[in-house]
Amino acid sequence: MLKIHKKILLDEKQKPVAVQIPIEEFDLLEELIENYGLSKLMDEVKEDKRLSVAEAKSYYQSLKHSAISSAKGSARRYLPPLHNSQ
Repeated sequence: MLKIHKKILLDEKQKPVAVQIPIEEFDLLEELIENYGLSKLMDEVKEDKRLSVAEAKSYYQSLKHSAISSAKGSARRYLPPLHNSQ
């Protein structure tokens, strides 16, 4: 079991409001949580169809293009049009 060296921070009414831990322990906890989440995700997709390398590359390219298009659309909604001042 991982030993966590925590310090509990209290407010003026002595109510616990935060926990402070050493950064090394935080990094380890973050890695453990991420690994747990990845293993759960792997379990969820265990029965999914496997892609060939070519299919995977094509799929990820489509995601990339979709993300770029989406970002451009968002920028158009929030940014005023640029005008050349000549």
